[in-house]
Amino acid sequence: MNVTTILSHLVSFPVLGGESNLTIIHWIKDYIESHGIATTLVPNEENTKASLHCRIGPAVDGGVILSGHTDVVPVKGQVWETDPFVLTEKNGKLYARGSCDMKGFVACCLATLPTMIKAKLKKPIYFAFSYDEEIGCLAAPDLIKHIKKTYTETPKYAIIGEPSLLQPVIGKKGICYVKTEVNGSAGHSSGIHKEISAIHESTRLMLWLENKMKTMATTSRDDRFNPPHSTIHVGQIQGGVATNIVADYCSFEWDIRVIPKDNIHQVFQDYYTFCEETEIEVQKKFSDFKITNTLIHPPVPALDTKETDSVVGLVQKLTDNYTWQTVAYAAEAGQFHEAGYESIICGPGSIEQAHRANEFVTQEQLDSCVIMLEKLVKEIEV
Repeated sequence: MNVTTILSHLVSFPVLGGESNLTIIHWIKDYIESHGIATTLVPNEENTKASLHCRIGPAVDGGVILSGHTDVVPVKGQVWETDPFVLTEKNGKLYARGSCDMKGFVACCLATLPTMIKAKLKKPIYFAFSYDEEIGCLAAPDLIKHIKKTYTETPKYAIIGEPSLLQPVIGKKGICYVKTEVNGSAGHSSGIHKEISAIHESTRLMLWLENKMKTMATTSRDDRFNPPHSTIHVGQIQGGVATNIVADYCSFEWDIRVIPKDNIHQVFQDYYTFCEETEIEVQKKFSDFKITNTLIHPPVPALDTKETDSVVGLVQKLTDNYTWQTVAYAAEAGQFHEAGYESIICGPGSIEQAHRANEFVTQEQLDSCVIMLEKLVKEIEV
């Protein structure tokens, strides 16, 4: 099967983040094993989902991991001109959910598999395909641990095929989403001086977050990013039942995206300390006052590959693109980098098409990615 045919199969599996991916992962498993390559599944505790990894080539140090995820984001509420789970070609563009993010890269890996098998590789190539990337990069840590446990040799590089128009991406911000809930006391608005408004207290917390961002912007910079500092943003807020009732409950959700040099856990600790201090002070007036914080998108580490790292030169050579860039979105690249692999993001399609209606990848990008992987094979042939 060529890359387009493989992609048409992959996008036909409407596996959303959080849902079972066994249908698509078993299709991938059967395809790889039909070429004589053994695969290993890494299931979740409930055995409803699984990541997959395999090795092509000799069991020696210095190999390359090709990483992708099998889940996609929802299409509900979006207006599509085509069936989002049927690959549709129009003027060189291939439309479907996941065609760009990031089943296109997975299809390129699978399409290049016969070439990898026929080659006399002096270094191995690994496939590492995960689940639940779209809801927090949840599966990658266990997948990476299993790779380390399974193989006696140690891979050197990890190429994460997120859509980058095949431009090397050497840095991304770390990310986390948090939900803060505040419980106050209800009462008539004319008696606000006697009550504790959950909305008012929430605004003080949000102001602290904004000031924290401003402080970080002046004390810590990384000019590879735009903006060149960590950001904190409140995206949702809910609270109150009527204008003339003091709100006894309010919640807001916020995200933080940190440059590699900033410590996301330290930001949390500073915020939690402020919340605790606020609780102690407000409880003097209303003993049941409480602030609760819940991680709704677990921390995903930043990617901090140096432009002098050898993986950068390798991918630049493979793509014939001697520039590099950074991004702010979440991806598994930071997790592979944290595990000790020189990591980089490089894949077909544009991130501008991801997560939106009428998502597409161009045939040209797919074909170019296949060429990139074929060049990788030649680079590590005997």
